[in-house]
Amino acid sequence: MVESAFPALPGGLPPGRLVVPEEGPEGVMALWVSDEPQAELGELWCRLYDERARTGLYPLLLDTLGGEPARPWHDGELFVDGTVADIDALDVEAVLRGGGSGGEDAAVPWPGLAPPGDGVEDADEFARVSAESGAEDAEFLLGLVPAARGADTLTVMGWSGPVNHSRTAEISAVVRSWEERFGARVVMVGFDVLGLSVAAPPRTIEHARAVAAEHEAFCPDNIWQGVGDREEYAAGLVGRPSWSFWWD
Repeated sequence: MVESAFPALPGGLPPGRLVVPEEGPEGVMALWVSDEPQAELGELWCRLYDERARTGLYPLLLDTLGGEPARPWHDGELFVDGTVADIDALDVEAVLRGGGSGGEDAAVPWPGLAPPGDGVEDADEFARVSAESGAEDAEFLLGLVPAARGADTLTVMGWSGPVNHSRTAEISAVVRSWEERFGARVVMVGFDVLGLSVAAPPRTIEHARAVAAEHEAFCPDNIWQGVGDREEYAAGLVGRPSWSFWWD
């Protein structure tokens, strides 16, 4: 193991460990995780988030699989099969068009990417508020990933939450686009769940319908094992400052 390849850890962290992914390039350690779930991690998350450009480490609130607290993080249930270069090579609209209900034979043709929202410049502040609020309500492990942006952490650490639907690099490519168009930021990652803060959500039902089409392509379980209706789902997106996703 080449532990020196991982960036130097900042001070003030709880006890933790570097994790060796179950599958990936030999010697690559792409995640540091705290040993125990921590209460009220919001303030520490915010400090680490503000220091990420200097440290090279992006912070995550990490949830575990219910009833199996070692999974997936402490067990190293991570599968690094892509790189940042793989994300760079992807066309996000092609990814979403391929994952959605659009296409020549579809009842609802793919509508194209939704236009950007207003308020993207407030993304960092929304991320801080989301992390502090989320950490008040639950205990999380703290994670640090050597990545420049939250979208890339998913691929870099080998997260496999959406493996039954998409390659993780495709998930990262879509989240990158949402970072740019809606001021989204990755805050929480679980075994098969993903939580984003959103500074510039849709403000009208028309805009929300276009965003809902992207969500359906990205994570169909959100709608069809959730409210069961895209129109109702779209209505719930209007003005919502956070998006959460779950894959079966």
